[in-house]
Amino acid sequence: MPLNMEKNFTWLLTALLAFASATACAESRYATIQGSPYGIGKSYMGREIAHVMSYHGAPWLERPERLQEERPDLVLAALDLKPGMTVADIGAGSGYYSSRIAERVGKTGTVYAVDVQPEMIEILKKNMAERSAANVKAVLGTVADPRLPAGTLDLALMVDVYHELEYPYEMLAAIVKALKPGGRVVFVEFRGNDPNVPIKAEHTMTEGQVRKEAAVQPLEWVKTVSDLPWQHVIVFRKK
Repeated sequence: MPLNMEKNFTWLLTALLAFASATACAESRYATIQGSPYGIGKSYMGREIAHVMSYHGAPWLERPERLQEERPDLVLAALDLKPGMTVADIGAGSGYYSSRIAERVGKTGTVYAVDVQPEMIEILKKNMAERSAANVKAVLGTVADPRLPAGTLDLALMVDVYHELEYPYEMLAAIVKALKPGGRVVFVEFRGNDPNVPIKAEHTMTEGQVRKEAAVQPLEWVKTVSDLPWQHVIVFRKK
């Protein structure tokens, strides 16, 4: 075999072995389990991952009752948004929070609205146009990568989304990579083990579970806001 072909073969073999090793390592973080009706039969750190809400559920995201049931005003107050900030709304859905964030960061700010469903992205674009939210940029992400520019975000927000991520470790790692030094990532989740929360268990998370999963990333806990009717807001900062 000519020397240059041998070098190319060696490089290709090394790359393939590295890819196989990375894939095996990623899959070893997860376990296949007997799935519940609302889960995908895959667990991470002792928690079954929930089914993703289809784009057919977009009207539910825009329901008028959400103002009282979830108090988005309290969520937004906890984010401490400022004009000019760059924010990512991960799992943005119909853009319910994206447009509200856009108002607060103003024309000098940017909101990346990320979703993995092309149909939901189209719904979001339509809603943003109707709401004149010109500083919202729709991003079609993947199940393991939000496709955000590195080191650009002041804040990343996930509202009732993280528990549905098929690859939570990889997705959160990518989100952290997109944060500026000292940037924040905020989890808004329906409170787990709370009998007053009328949500299926697979679509809830306890504060302890969120903090356990965030602890494997370069994140430090900042605060937890628990005065919402059904949810808690758990804030971390990039180390």
